[in-house]
Amino acid sequence: MASRGSRSEKVKRIFQQFDTNRDGGLNREEMASLVVAVNPRVKFSDEQINAILDEVFRTYGEFIDGEKGLTYEGLLRTYDDGAGDVDRDFDALGLEFKPDDTNGISLASEASSSSIADERVAEPQKKQRTAAWAASPNHGIVFDDTWKLVDDLEILIKRLKAKQTKDGKLKGDNFDIFSDPGWSRELGPSAEISEKRFVWEESGHDYAVFVKELGVLRSRAHGARSREEAFDGHMAIGRVLYEHQLFKEALVSFKRSCELQPTDVRPHFRAGNCLYVLARHSEAKEEFTLALDAAEAAGNQWAYLLPQIHVNLGIALEGEGMVISACEHYREAAILCPTHFRALKLLGSALFGVGEYKAAVKALEEAIYMKNDYADAHCDLASALHAIGDDDNAIKEFQKAIDLKPGHVDALYNLGGLYMDMGRYQRASEMYTRVLGVWPNHWRAQLNKAVSLLGAGETEEAKKSLKEALKMTNRVELHDAISHLKQLQKKRLKGNGSGNGEEAFIIVEPSKFRAVGERTTLRQELANALDIRAFQRITRLSRCDVELLKKEMNENDSPVSYSGGGIPEKSIRKASLEGILRRLLSFLKAETFVGAVKAINQKILSVLDQSESGRVDLGMLFAVLAPICSGLPEKRKRVAFDALAWRPVNEGSTQIRKVDAVRYIKLLRAIYVPSHGVSEMLELHGETDTSMVSLPEFLVMFDDQDWGFGIMSSLLKLETGDRNRHGNHACAICRYPIIGSRFKEIKSHFSLCSQCYSEGKVPPTLKLEEYRFKEYASEAEAMKDKCRWFSLHSKSSSSPTTDP
Repeated sequence: MASRGSRSEKVKRIFQQFDTNRDGGLNREEMASLVVAVNPRVKFSDEQINAILDEVFRTYGEFIDGEKGLTYEGLLRTYDDGAGDVDRDFDALGLEFKPDDTNGISLASEASSSSIADERVAEPQKKQRTAAWAASPNHGIVFDDTWKLVDDLEILIKRLKAKQTKDGKLKGDNFDIFSDPGWSRELGPSAEISEKRFVWEESGHDYAVFVKELGVLRSRAHGARSREEAFDGHMAIGRVLYEHQLFKEALVSFKRSCELQPTDVRPHFRAGNCLYVLARHSEAKEEFTLALDAAEAAGNQWAYLLPQIHVNLGIALEGEGMVISACEHYREAAILCPTHFRALKLLGSALFGVGEYKAAVKALEEAIYMKNDYADAHCDLASALHAIGDDDNAIKEFQKAIDLKPGHVDALYNLGGLYMDMGRYQRASEMYTRVLGVWPNHWRAQLNKAVSLLGAGETEEAKKSLKEALKMTNRVELHDAISHLKQLQKKRLKGNGSGNGEEAFIIVEPSKFRAVGERTTLRQELANALDIRAFQRITRLSRCDVELLKKEMNENDSPVSYSGGGIPEKSIRKASLEGILRRLLSFLKAETFVGAVKAINQKILSVLDQSESGRVDLGMLFAVLAPICSGLPEKRKRVAFDALAWRPVNEGSTQIRKVDAVRYIKLLRAIYVPSHGVSEMLELHGETDTSMVSLPEFLVMFDDQDWGFGIMSSLLKLETGDRNRHGNHACAICRYPIIGSRFKEIKSHFSLCSQCYSEGKVPPTLKLEEYRFKEYASEAEAMKDKCRWFSLHSKSSSSPTTDP
């Protein structure tokens, strides 16, 4: 790494190399030659070169000398701001550099502890590790005494590292196999993060001694002659600690810097970086927000830092599961810096995370256009293309990511999943094998390898793979999979001519399915109820008390806005809405919450925001959520009514407009029963009815089986009984133990699970003109029915007969 004096000399040599006309500036043609030369592996198009040059000449306009172009001071500033790596570029150009001894500063004369001074004298100056950032005019070291602190700290860290390496305590983790997190550690355009991560052993005696000596250095920094010099000292200590991945100690220094200069951008930004690495995402978000506020308040002074602050704030929000909010910051970063390929990649990945697949594809393609060798962007683009059904191009993009980074676990794993979806089981198992070669303890890859082998007809190999997965984890999914595999081996059934071990079945048209008894759910109604129940499970709204919606209405002070038709409503931006959902689902982990928001965005928000304005009617949203939250059914309906009454058009009244009630019911059906609701939504335009509806009248409309949301009764049945087991009864189609309602065909006596019944599947050996099913919510009901049948049968057989 370049030292203090050598760094500027290296930049000067690079400048002189490309200043071919020797006019003291780099014009566009000379800058283009520099960009191409220091990136020999990248093939730039003319459009990409022009975009990069436009951004450089715009950002560093103060260093542009007319037609001469970018001055030496301007090129030095670009490196200071992190736009490039001086050492890497210097080496890539094949230049040679002989350091001038007069550039150094005598370190032996500096005041410090004797042991450190002796070590400094013994070590040649050129080997002193002084980070490149230290010479930066904006982010580097200002005071001479701070250099002494930095050099002493470098020696302390070197000593600690030597001891821990010798004792085998220093642990290294290879993070190259994972997708780049994309966050920027530096202020200014970020470079690729390719270094290895290692973990310090913090519990030993050596580390305790290091912390004690570090405290002495901090005391020296704190006792500086001025507040500015103390700030400079703590910031430098923090930077060095951060570079060596001593994040907890670095955070202490940055926090002290924040106390010394609360309105400075830099300590808040760097404290946020430390907190993010330490997985303290909420605190990181707060620090990045403070950095953003400080940068915006300072005007043009820190304007060029705003894109990176937005990027890191977005990533901290993602760490909390707030992906829609993160999208806003990535989008803002891309607007402020159009060539920020990482911001575009992160935007595309976040849009994919919330189910906005087409927008994700567009953003990721833009990122790849700017940086064609961006493996992670290719990987995420492939996933987005697969989501919209473009599997051929998805495979190509996954392959590009793997070619760029052969051990890319995400690309290999997701390509395996794509091959599985396409029915190419052998290729899928190959991908999962490659994943396990990179990450041997990846139990999901081991499980999916077993499933793909099963699909390929290699049952014995699948069994071995399942056992290997079981050694890695004891999750219930594996036990279910092993049990299912045993069932298949016992039955030895062929599946619809595929010969891959699946059970055979035929699908019967709905008219041939007859329900016996009033309690038996109709096939299509059950299919719709199962879809709603699956949505409840994905979003975990079934664990959200409906009273929380009422609480949000009482405490929420959303401003009134006007829709395109001039109707007042309490609309809210999706990012703000995400905060409300976070409070409602506060019991979820971040990654689970992301899945919930994705499902809500795709199923509900896409219907409520058909104009794609990015805003949603909050009252209508609460009303739509109420029926699928937890709580008594009467309470859910009441909260839905209250949510409609909370809207500005009805506020302050004990009744709601009938047109609003009708629109709400049709919205419910369009969202939760789309097969019925979409056509009904088309009839909503031009409603002029001004009559009002009371709560009892609303409940009648709501419960109407044909035109209301009568399916709620079937949903309630699933909520209360979809965990019931039926002893040893297995479904005649899927062979899994029946959980939930059991549907028994009363003539042929075979049983179906809820899913197979709703799909109309029956065994091919039992072809009937009509199938009559009776639903049993529990095995107790089935036993009662059997006893009743025996009782009736015994009575009929023992009844007295008269003599002829």
